Amino acid sequence: MDQIKRSPAPTQDEIRVRAWSEVRELLELQLAPLGEHALAVLAARPGESILDIGCGGGETALALARAVAPDGTVLGIDVSAAVLEFAQTAGRGCRRLRFLQGDAQLFPFEPAAFDAAFSRFGVMFFADPTAAFINIRRSLRPNGRLAFVCWRALEENPLDMLSLKAASPHLPPQPAFDPDAPGPFAFANPGRVRGILEAAGFADIGIAAHDEQVGSGSLDAMVAVCSRVGALEKSCGKIRSCGLRRCRPCDLRSENTMDLTASNSTLQRGW
Repeated sequence: MDQIKRSPAPTQDEIRVRAWSEVRELLELQLAPLGEHALAVLAARPGESILDIGCGGGETALALARAVAPDGTVLGIDVSAAVLEFAQTAGRGCRRLRFLQGDAQLFPFEPAAFDAAFSRFGVMFFADPTAAFINIRRSLRPNGRLAFVCWRALEENPLDMLSLKAASPHLPPQPAFDPDAPGPFAFANPGRVRGILEAAGFADIGIAAHDEQVGSGSLDAMVAVCSRVGALEKSCGKIRSCGLRRCRPCDLRSENTMDLTASNSTLQRGW
């Protein structure tokens, strides 16, 4: 009797990255302006060595590689092997750029290896943020620089709030929210961020609010993004695990079309 071999079930990382990859280009339209502002603050210079934390699909690492040309280098690190496959493809042929899988909180970077460190929405997920930034600081040379962009509070970001409000009739009761738990909005409190960085040994810390009008080109595109990544996708994941139906794009359209179609863009707020 022939045995039927079942394919292994996809990991949570693979499921998450599959959803992300479906809207990657649309999501980039939203995130790129916010990342560009942080890149300008960092002001990478030719010849420098830069660490890109939570580098994702490699977009910011490529921008940094262009900034440090012709003799600088960029190392992108991310915990997700699946998402790094996209980064490796994007960076193919760029000798100044390399990627590795790892957790920046724990990875044994060479001491004083980098002139600067950067992150676009990649530093809010550390289990122990103080330990993570101590590790990052040790990897920086004397007078090394750090620049990153992270989200302010959920309530201050209409794109996430509008989609959650539209989907709320279809969602089960949500668990109590811990504002300091690892997640997209863990750095919403600037006082907490400053305290973490000071405890890690950083000085001359500047934290500035930044508002940006962003969009993905159309209402359908924005609904597609919201239903696959972000606060709404996390809630929909709970629905799937409970055996309930997932919120469909048409649910969002019918509930909140008036809110989202004004300009097909929404104000997003970060530090």
